Amino acid sequence: MKTIIHDLGKEENARLLAAADQVVCADGRYAPCQGCFKCWTKHPAACEMKDALHQASRVLGNTDDLTIITENLYGGYSAPVKNLLDRSIGSSTPFSTYRGGHMHHTLRYGKRNSLRIIVYGDMTDAEKNTLQLMAERNALNMGFKEHSIVFCADAEEAGRMA
Repeated sequence: MKTIIHDLGKEENARLLAAADQVVCADGRYAPCQGCFKCWTKHPAACEMKDALHQASRVLGNTDDLTIITENLYGGYSAPVKNLLDRSIGSSTPFSTYRGGHMHHTLRYGKRNSLRIIVYGDMTDAEKNTLQLMAERNALNMGFKEHSIVFCADAEEAGRMA
């Protein structure tokens, strides 16, 4: 299954669905992660908060190929995309293992194929370097076998890259 997470606005959902099985718009209309870890302990992979991201861990955990389209925010994801990814922590477990020579949480759903990050907006070289490192570390942490990152000038170009 291929999933696209984006911050381009809901009007892009229909067009992006042509390139994926599932599209999740990070529109910011949901609460941030509260850090309660009930998605790990009380009801695994389901968030305690009953909003649009209640099943985010299951959605992201079951995807084989994930594309994230995000505006650059100081060398990181936009706030709505970061919030969505934070709310999907239940796709891992509270237990730890070594992957890539580092300690990481055990994956609840197993390994996945590819992570592709498309970043748009103004960026310095330092921000690009930070984004490249973040893509590498996120891919390892989330259990993706491969990853890539694409830099675009604006949101329109980023949307076409999906």
